[in-house]
Amino acid sequence: MSAANSFKFVMLPPQTETTRSWARELAAAVPQARIVVAEDAATAESEIVDADAAFGWLGKDLLAKAKRLRWLQAPQAAPAAGYYYPELIAHDLTVTNFREIFNDHIGAHILSFVLAFARGLHVYIPQQLRREWKKPAEDLGVVHLPEATALIVGVGGIGAEAARLLSAFGVTVLATDARRGAPPAGVAELHPPEALDTLLPRADFVILTVPHTPATEGFFNRARFQAMKPSAFFINIGRGMTTRLDDLVAALNANEIAGAALDVYEIEPLPAEHPLWTMQNVLLTPHMAGYGPYLNNRRFQIVVDNCKAFAEGKALRNPVDKSSWF
Repeated sequence: MSAANSFKFVMLPPQTETTRSWARELAAAVPQARIVVAEDAATAESEIVDADAAFGWLGKDLLAKAKRLRWLQAPQAAPAAGYYYPELIAHDLTVTNFREIFNDHIGAHILSFVLAFARGLHVYIPQQLRREWKKPAEDLGVVHLPEATALIVGVGGIGAEAARLLSAFGVTVLATDARRGAPPAGVAELHPPEALDTLLPRADFVILTVPHTPATEGFFNRARFQAMKPSAFFINIGRGMTTRLDDLVAALNANEIAGAALDVYEIEPLPAEHPLWTMQNVLLTPHMAGYGPYLNNRRFQIVVDNCKAFAEGKALRNPVDKSSWF
């Protein structure tokens, strides 16, 4: 590879043993890359000036010092609000992220929530803790999945995997998505995001997988809960800021929906006094739906692939629409 293909790649602080290990492995895997590990802000400020690429959180002060920067690898699939600020959005550099690495883990988590509600585990687990033997009539308390409809709001990689799993249980899957032009396997109907309100009354399970963006912040509100079936269940494993928790509590208290399962929250950690903790028809997990093996290996492989592509002038994996944050 000619010297013209070499580039400087700065690992921005803070550093961890993982990022330091990645730097060593990257240097061996991509000899065209000169890897610089910036352990502190002062080093980052001096090294970013002539960097071609960087990894991590790049504040506006650092961006202003960067003279050659053309690629920024975000350290998450969907960084928290503030990562994409106006100056970064306006800059001509390309941002890439870590989307797609959680598809199997989060898809399984979604399915576990659906199956738990379909078989009444939100009722029976509290009964178990009370040592209470109580059964409904045999035709009550169950959602028959081959007759059920799920609406997946945001059918990217995670949503598509959830659709595949749900369809295997006979569930009819509807979906909305801002980017897909054709439905992925398992999706019976694909609609634009603008169709959401017309689809809500059809669904027995409403599943949010969308990221937090300017368009999705707080978009699941009381009116949308009221548009759902009273027998329907709400599931959010996307981002907490998409859903107004006060509106969800109000909808549950008014019996406007049958239950909710959440892995993400407007406020994290969810305060101990929050009413969701004690509602029988609610299932909560502590923002860990993506947990599972191989995640760091998957993250690192994206960095390696993108470093190689950058050196060769090829398309990068997982480019981001910066104005939409994903």
